[in-house]
This record gives sequence, structure tokens and C-alpha cells, in this order.
Amino acid sequence: MPEHPVLQTITGLGETGAALAGDPRVKKVAFTGSTATAKRVMAACARNLTPIVAECGGKDAFIVDADADLRAAADACLWGALSNAGQTCVGVERVYVVDQVYEPFMRELKELASTVKAGEHYGPITMPAQLDIIRRHIEDAVKTGKAVKGGPESVRAPYVDPVIVEDVPEDSAAVREETFGPTITVRRTRDAKEALELANASAYGLGGTVFSRDTRGAMRLARLMRSGATAINSVISFAGVPSLPFGGVGDSGFGRIHGADGLREFARPKAIARQRFALPGMNLTSFSRAPGELERLIRMVTILHGRRKR
Repeated sequence: MPEHPVLQTITGLGETGAALAGDPRVKKVAFTGSTATAKRVMAACARNLTPIVAECGGKDAFIVDADADLRAAADACLWGALSNAGQTCVGVERVYVVDQVYEPFMRELKELASTVKAGEHYGPITMPAQLDIIRRHIEDAVKTGKAVKGGPESVRAPYVDPVIVEDVPEDSAAVREETFGPTITVRRTRDAKEALELANASAYGLGGTVFSRDTRGAMRLARLMRSGATAINSVISFAGVPSLPFGGVGDSGFGRIHGADGLREFARPKAIARQRFALPGMNLTSFSRAPGELERLIRMVTILHGRRKR
């Protein structure tokens, strides 16, 4: 045991996590995992009022505006969706493309996707149980949408080949629930405004992406996107900047890691007031206060800071 045990590693499964969350000696919990598990961890922490940072799942949106570099957008979209076999909390899962560039974007996306293969360009699904969720979402998507690449047959344990489905209803499980696999749904929108509205309709709000050559317009979309972080003309780039806070809203959790905000999560603010001088002829926090002292203070504050309300 080191003299100052700042960092110790404990490994285990659910029982270990439950013990940590329920231990009054633990002063803060930083959790990364599913939304459902985060709720159970919060319930355990609530017994001791242990504060928690929760970084949960995501269903990140990717917006392609009418003036975007379509080749670059398709390339970034594919990487964001397929890298690490889609097992990335800020991976691309929902794509919204403005109508006037929809067809050329899809041509670029399909061409690039045809060169990517599971087992060669990315690895297997690490949790066997996740395969059932991925398969269910694909089956749900192709039931009403149009498979552009792949389908239910793409699930060949432990790998899942790339899957792209367009025209999937917004209320389907494939759009509403986190898939955490190498799949994307693509939808045509009238304009960037509709794309933003659809992007923000999710219960999740972790990351997101905007592709546009209009810097000012892209910044506006990024600011309005309901997410903890947004990348412009790149994908997942915010996670590579240590000074930027990382975390989500809604079902994606709360609190931040990284950057100054992340450091503040593990510190406690404290206020200290020190009297530097006494008010002349006034002692307002005393029972010996004279009747006219408060009135003199009001007149003084009025002179210094504004007119007295009438």
C-alpha cells in the first residue's frame, strides 16, 4: 500500500460496483455505461447522498447541410459509424441530409462503404449480448426502411458487417435506442432546420456532427444541437482535445470530465468571507444595532448603486 493511495484499481462486475456506490467512504462516483445502469448506480449513491458524474450512452446525429463537402462528409460519417465496430458512445448512428445533396451524398457513402469489411477494417462485437440488440435494430429498420447496404444477414457473430438503412421512421427502435454497432440510419430532410429538429428529438444528447462550408451557419447549428459536444467538418474530434469538457444531457447523463469543468467535478467549491474593515457607525449583525443604522445603510447603497425604489 503506497503512503498516499491516490489511485487504486479494483476490478469486478455488478457486485463490485454496487459495493462502491453504496459505501459511505466513497465521496464521488464517476460512472460510464448504459442509461439503465446509471439509474441503478444513482439509486445506490442516493442512500449516502454520494454525488455522481454519469456518462451514459448516445444516439449521435450527423447533419449534412446543402453546402457541405460531400466526399469529406461521407468519409467522416463512415468512420464515425464503423470505427471500433460502432462500439463508441459518441459514434454516428443517425444521419440527416438536406434534400438537395441527398442523392450525391448517398452515392459517396455507398461507394466508400463498399470498401470497408468487418474483421479487416474493424474488429468484433466485444459483448455477445450486444449482438441481439444490433440484430433487433437492423430487423426493425429494414421492416419499414430501405436497406442500402447489409441487413439482418450482416450479423455473423462475433462480427457485424456495415449496415446502412434509409427512410427509417423516427419512432422506430433503430432510431430511438442506442445500437452500439456498425449501423446507421439515413434520412432526407427539407433543410438544415428540419435536420436539427430531428437531431434534437432524441432522448440522448452526447455528441453530434455538422458538415457545412458556411462557418457561421455551422456554428449556429452546433450551438443549437442538443448535445454535450458537437464537431464541425470532422467527427468525434472534440474527444481528442483534453481541454474541452466531455459529457452529455438527457439520457446521455450529466456532469463533465476533461478540461477545467472536469477538474471542478472532483473539487468542492467553498466560500470564505473575511471582514477587511468595519462599516463606520454601523453593526448590522448585532442586537445592539441602533434603529437608524439600517436606514443609513439603505441611503448609502442607493447613492452608490442606484435610485431607491419608490
